[in-house]
Amino acid sequence: MVRTLNNMEELRASRFGRPSPRHGLKLLFWFANDYIGFDDDNQMFADHDPKEGDFGFHRFLNRRECENNVCKRLLPDGGCPFYEVGNLHLTASDSMPKYVRKYNTGNIDTSNMDRLIISMRPDMTVDKVYVTQHEDLRSFDPVNTYRISRGLLMIICGHSSADMSLSNFLEQAGCPTHEENVMMYQGIAARESRDTKIDIEGGSRVPPRAAPGFWESYCTIL
Repeated sequence: MVRTLNNMEELRASRFGRPSPRHGLKLLFWFANDYIGFDDDNQMFADHDPKEGDFGFHRFLNRRECENNVCKRLLPDGGCPFYEVGNLHLTASDSMPKYVRKYNTGNIDTSNMDRLIISMRPDMTVDKVYVTQHEDLRSFDPVNTYRISRGLLMIICGHSSADMSLSNFLEQAGCPTHEENVMMYQGIAARESRDTKIDIEGGSRVPPRAAPGFWESYCTIL
């Protein structure tokens, strides 16, 4: 059974799209603010037809996958076709905002592991929205697959309250703010500057490097 995330606290607790360079949270923010809208009855509708392939949308077949003689589908089948987006290696994904794409390395790594999947009704109404992540090159991870409620999408796009900026969203979703990132960077830079001076005075001109994985340990909005 796919768990539904209804608010920012539940999204933060899920740890979806984190840490950097994963792009799932930014993908979700883009989708809520730029790809869908809400009518007077608060029904979700798509501003683009996913069948056209804009932004890298393509059919998700929700095939049955079998492991240890147990076969199941990633998502519950409600009778509507599914469409997937988020593969930054596709040329069509270049039309997404830069903030979604910026930290994609182009390699097979965590910078391209997140996906968003929607089910669509014939009248362009978005039936359901899911987020997930790859567990290998072929399959998605059912444990880390979530449905995003209409209420949470309305929160993300500011429909139900004050406007939600990208930085506010990332902070509430569990990523440090831009200001915190700058302070962290400045602190590292200042420390390296001091250490470099000491090393140079001692005869070494090679500045110390941040610990492996440091830059992947926090989120950034630039």
